[in-house]
Amino acid sequence: MNKNAFWKTKSLEDMTSREWESLCDGCARCCLNKLEDWDSGEIVWTNVACTLLDGESCRCKDYDNRAATVPDCIQLTPDEVNTLTWLPPTCAYRLVAEGEDLYWWHPLISGSRETVHQAGISVQGRTVPEDGMELEDYEHHVVTWPGELPEDP
Repeated sequence: MNKNAFWKTKSLEDMTSREWESLCDGCARCCLNKLEDWDSGEIVWTNVACTLLDGESCRCKDYDNRAATVPDCIQLTPDEVNTLTWLPPTCAYRLVAEGEDLYWWHPLISGSRETVHQAGISVQGRTVPEDGMELEDYEHHVVTWPGELPEDP
């Protein structure tokens, strides 16, 4: 086992903030708007991106101050990871919480921040901005791919 594979030996709660942040693979699937059915509670994904998401780099344009601009931005914590039902199946936080290993394209495995894009996991080039869009129009942007597992290479 790689001696630097902290995600195999530490719980989410025991990780340093640097380790925690490095678990994010940069896919930006969590930065997509989701719709919830009021009656059933079912969550559906859209390809509508948060106003702060750079759709090419898949990075937040103002990560440190995101909550000031986007008040409903959820900052992931170990408690949140264990309660959020919409985290994608590829999310490293979810995988670690469930005792699973990271995928080959994760930067901690591959050594490159580009493999998440090369593997087609990220939202790169697949989003529309939420700016100026009416909430009623989100239903025209429902997609399934953020909640799906990738094909094997």
